[in-house]
Amino acid sequence: MCKLSINVDHVATLRQARKAIYPDPVEAALLCELAGADGITIHLRGDRRHIQDRDLRFLRQEVKTSLNLEMAATDEMLKIAKEVKPDTVTLVPERPQELTTEGGLDLKANLDTLSKAIAELKNNGMKVSLFINPDEKSVEKSAELNADYIEINTDSYCESKDEDIHKTELEKVRKIAELAHKKGLGIHAGHGLNYKNAKDLMTIKEIEEVSIGHAIVARAVIVGMEKAVKEMIEIIKS
Repeated sequence: MCKLSINVDHVATLRQARKAIYPDPVEAALLCELAGADGITIHLRGDRRHIQDRDLRFLRQEVKTSLNLEMAATDEMLKIAKEVKPDTVTLVPERPQELTTEGGLDLKANLDTLSKAIAELKNNGMKVSLFINPDEKSVEKSAELNADYIEINTDSYCESKDEDIHKTELEKVRKIAELAHKKGLGIHAGHGLNYKNAKDLMTIKEIEEVSIGHAIVARAVIVGMEKAVKEMIEIIKS
């Protein structure tokens, strides 16, 4: 059965909008766990636009399920990861001016950097996932790099409005998940998933975990965190 990891970045986004001390992403993460989430995801960005170092350290102390740290493969982030030791590190591309992560890693162009980072993280006891676009070459390179997991970028699937394109993008994700499974990689998926588009993705049995943040936090503003999480769990696990 697919697991749900909840990204609480946007709780921190709301806090940082006023430079206040609330709402606290740590408190939000604990509420997510109490509601049945299988894990917590955060992205510690170089510009610290939402999650702060303090959040990561407190989350490492308090999260009882599984803590996934999204980060760029920079020396600064590798040092922090080795100190804090999240359960999983998901390496993602990062540009200072982007609104959100804009695509998967360019594995070919960053082969040496990623190879070094993966080895360093794994030698320090962390599992490593690579955020990739749904294409065969990225899966093959991920296996060559000895990653534990891939996280398939579902943005194109989620943004497709035309029904035929939606089905095509879903089948593209399915094909990549099947290939990754054959290569011995664990399969996660995320980016743009919400209460409407997550259901069809669950027909892909190879997907072990989805990471969802903005949709759940946005829903929680209206109905509360517990209800928002439980509604998503019902979709993911039905």
